[in-house]
Amino acid sequence: MSKRKWIAAAGLLVLSAAGYYVYQRRAAGRSFGRNNLLEMMPADASAVVFADVAELRSTPFVAELFAWAPEPEPDEDYTKFLNETGFHYERDLDRIAIAFQKNGQDSAFFAVADGRFDRQKISAVANKSSTAETLAGHEIFAISESGDAKKIYLTFLSNDRIALTDRADLGQSLGKKRSDDGKQEWRSRFERLGGSPVFAVIRQDAGTGEALTERAPGGFSSPQLSTALDRLQWITLAGKPENDRLHVVAEGESATEDTTNQLADLLNGVLALAEAGLNDVKTRQQLDPSLREAYLALLKSADVSKIDRGDTKSVRIAFEITPAFLESARRASIVPAAPSNKPVPANPATRPKKGSS
Repeated sequence: MSKRKWIAAAGLLVLSAAGYYVYQRRAAGRSFGRNNLLEMMPADASAVVFADVAELRSTPFVAELFAWAPEPEPDEDYTKFLNETGFHYERDLDRIAIAFQKNGQDSAFFAVADGRFDRQKISAVANKSSTAETLAGHEIFAISESGDAKKIYLTFLSNDRIALTDRADLGQSLGKKRSDDGKQEWRSRFERLGGSPVFAVIRQDAGTGEALTERAPGGFSSPQLSTALDRLQWITLAGKPENDRLHVVAEGESATEDTTNQLADLLNGVLALAEAGLNDVKTRQQLDPSLREAYLALLKSADVSKIDRGDTKSVRIAFEITPAFLESARRASIVPAAPSNKPVPANPATRPKKGSS
């Protein structure tokens, strides 16, 4: 090989190494920011929701989702906030983690967000519409919501990170030394979902299954399913865009294998029941063919499996949301409602139940 070729090869090698180094640094930075954000979530939370908005923003699926979603009505307060601060969450928010906490019948949230904030402008706006005090080295703004006596408490943790909550003890919470008690349970699940840019982790309590059953279409409503869900200790839900589609994985954890076996059987039964309903002759006549095909594709992509992690047993259901499904759902949402003198088509997933679900 000539000297010129050796130099070219060495230059290419150096450029490749530099590119890989930059990529690794960026990936490490994202991972650090994500982990650091999640570490701030309280250990006594009942649920934590996380979204890496910067990563989601660059995916074709999310672009398709935004194009599909109806344009929200402009909110006067939000429009005013945009004009005065220049902050647009669609453009300037990078990642956010929100913890929900229960205290008897009351609930509260605590959120930490990273992004590009004009600290001077936001502080000026907050000062006009709120009271401020300094606690634990942080300037806390108490902002009253429009037409509501409840307040939102906000503070800057740095120029590109804010914390906010609807609890009045934000300053004490930030100044308190964080205990590691109970953190490991959350941390292990956050790590498990590390490849997903959006996810929710729920520490289970009785009532989730009942709430889900109340909101489910007829074919998906099942007292047995509700009971099985209420026996779970943890529920996770994660989404990962891949090109123009979204892979969704939901998982329920229990200490007993009997619960996960029962739940797996019930989920398989519900999927089979829904598919049979879509193949019913009457449904074929009443339902738009493209919408029916989109529902069928969603059901056929679903996979139910069981996982044994030793201390916990899990049941997992994975499925895929495609552009065809979004388009069919969009078309169905703009179809005019049936006149009141005509019968309304039955829910496509509804089937007469024989015995138990």
